[in-house]
Amino acid sequence: MGRGKIPIRRIENNTTRQVTFSKRRAGLLKKTHELAVLCDAQIGLIIFSSTGKKFEYCSEPSRMEQIIERYQKFTGNSIPEHDNREEIHNEMRKLRKETHRLQLSMRCYTGEDLSSIQYEDLDQLEQQLECSVNKVRARKNQLLQQQLDNLRRKEQMLEEENCKLYNWIKEHRAALEYQQVALEAKHQQEMERFPFSGEGQPSSVLQLGTLPSLLHSYHLQPIQPNLQDLSLQPHNYGITIILNYYHHMFFH
Repeated sequence: MGRGKIPIRRIENNTTRQVTFSKRRAGLLKKTHELAVLCDAQIGLIIFSSTGKKFEYCSEPSRMEQIIERYQKFTGNSIPEHDNREEIHNEMRKLRKETHRLQLSMRCYTGEDLSSIQYEDLDQLEQQLECSVNKVRARKNQLLQQQLDNLRRKEQMLEEENCKLYNWIKEHRAALEYQQVALEAKHQQEMERFPFSGEGQPSSVLQLGTLPSLLHSYHLQPIQPNLQDLSLQPHNYGITIILNYYHHMFFH
């Protein structure tokens, strides 16, 4: 089947219309370039899209201005130059008047040069100033309320963090107290195991000498050569027993 003809009318869908414009514009520019190169023709092509964007093509080495000027000479039509200097001057005068009026209005709002203003104008100016002050105060109160809300949220966050830290410290304090109690109990057990604790602690060297079987297990360490030499002397037997006792107490 052959390809059907597309009716030539405006495409209503914006996306489809833009896609069709891009494709056909590219094809038109391509055909224009081929015609200018193959036939050595001078061509100037100007395209404006529906959005106002301009596309143009000009065959080399000519420029678009040269082609337009040549077209004007050939047809006898010239584009009239619009002298808008008078229009610019009028617009400038209007702007000066508006600027002067605004400056006088600003001086009235600042309380300067009120001698030439009538009572009705002063009453109206007072009402406008009161309305402006009310708006300024409302905006100020709004900002203050926002800052107050932010401070309250920060205060709540700090209270929550403080509560968490308090619970953490409380838990760790209980654990430390438990460890301290356990250490004290262990220390008490070690003290109870020691035979000289409490009332049974010897009060003199003679009492130490009456416990040969108990002190027999207390011996000197090899790392104490001076004490070993001292223990070999018979007349230092009592001193040896005391040294063995304290050595066992601090090193076992």
